[in-house]
Amino acid sequence: MKKNVQLDEYIKAGKIAAEVREIVRVKDWIGKSVYDICEEVEGEIKKRGAKCAFPVNASINEIAAHYTAEPNDPITIKDTDMVKIDLGAQINGYIADTAVTVCYDAQFDGLVQAAEEALGDAMSMIKAGVKASDIGRTIETTIKQRGYKPIANLSGHSLDQYTIHAGKSIPNIWSIGGFSLSENSAYACEPFVTTEQGGGFVRNGQIKNIFAMNSRKKTKNPEADRLLDFIWEKFNMLPFALRWITKEWDEKQAKELLDVLIKKKAIQAYPVLIEVNEQRVAQAEHTFIPLEDGVTVTTKAP
Repeated sequence: MKKNVQLDEYIKAGKIAAEVREIVRVKDWIGKSVYDICEEVEGEIKKRGAKCAFPVNASINEIAAHYTAEPNDPITIKDTDMVKIDLGAQINGYIADTAVTVCYDAQFDGLVQAAEEALGDAMSMIKAGVKASDIGRTIETTIKQRGYKPIANLSGHSLDQYTIHAGKSIPNIWSIGGFSLSENSAYACEPFVTTEQGGGFVRNGQIKNIFAMNSRKKTKNPEADRLLDFIWEKFNMLPFALRWITKEWDEKQAKELLDVLIKKKAIQAYPVLIEVNEQRVAQAEHTFIPLEDGVTVTTKAP
């Protein structure tokens, strides 16, 4: 086994993430604000002895990914909404990344099931040496057979210590080339599905409320540098949210300091991702580790 893969810590993080995801799946979130959802889900992760690998995403309807709550975010969940709740737990930087779509409008149940089924079909074919392009083909086939479209420009990814996107992509459509899965390495697989009327792609939105460190290079602004040190100490290279730093700095100052760090390219901001035709999107996700003769799905339901 590669020395840099701490299998036990990946498995422990996965067990916690899976437990929390299953709580999220069955809970009635109607009338709750996205702030309440994100804070509650993050609290459940911490309560079980892990840290958050990234801010909980609560992406509604046509927003496919990367929306987390602003401080005191007033957006509330309606009974017509489809919400992708994407959560991550980490133990010593070893990450479990998983997601579930909660939907209260029965006409979209098929969309949610297509994402879950595509994920299940992908997991059932995995072992070391399987090509990422073949996983993409399986995901695309399952989704299209159900009459829906995969999101072509969103993909799963390799994971490494303190690194969510570690350089390799697991596509949601068939693609030429790509790589073969390595034994005892960690990956996330996350089918995104939209309706037949969807474009099957996402575009960047205006909102950017998830951030991550690019560089620890000093800015000559003492307070911005203090924030940079705080980010490194608390989150390392993992993503974080504005509401995670407003306990130390008030919201206005925190925003100003983040702007300084973004301009200096010390911090990057991630835009929300929106389906190009503004159609609903469902998502399902597991973290897994390929073995010689199969797979360990670290985020398998308990």
